[in-house]
Formats: sequence, C-alpha cells, structure tokens
Amino acid sequence: MKNVTTLIAAALLSSLSFASFAAVEVQSTPAGQQKVGTITATAGTNLASLEAQLAEKAEEMGASSFRITSVTGPNTLHGTAVIYK
Repeated sequence: MKNVTTLIAAALLSSLSFASFAAVEVQSTPAGQQKVGTITATAGTNLASLEAQLAEKAEEMGASSFRITSVTGPNTLHGTAVIYK
C-alpha cells in the first residue's frame, strides 16, 4: 500500500508543469503589473536566440512578463527589455 501511495504521489508531481512560471513576452504594458526594471542580453544573429536570452534573464529576476524595447547590431544582436511583476 505504501508503494502505491508513493507511486501516485510521484506521478502527480511529475505531471505538474513548471513552465507556467516562466516570464511571458508582451507587446504593451500588462494590466495590473508594474515595471520593476530593465534587462539586456547579447546573442548571435538570430532574433529567436536573443528573445530566449531575454526571457531567461526576466525569469531569473522573478518577472511575470517582459517587453522588448530595442534590438541593435548588424552581426551580433543586442537587446533591451522592460520587466514587469
């Protein structure tokens, strides 16, 4: 019986999605959230990798969402984003 309980608990815990806590990119200031700072990142020539870098930094800072405000660079992209909680 103890093994069954342990198995059920493990199945429930493994089915939880921890990705739901990740920061979400937004296009405008989110309602009910406040600006808490800015972040920057540098990536290769791929915009998707820059977005991923900014999302990772926003999550590390505990942000609920982020909005990219600038992207520059011909060969290596540099981006800035505002983070919100």
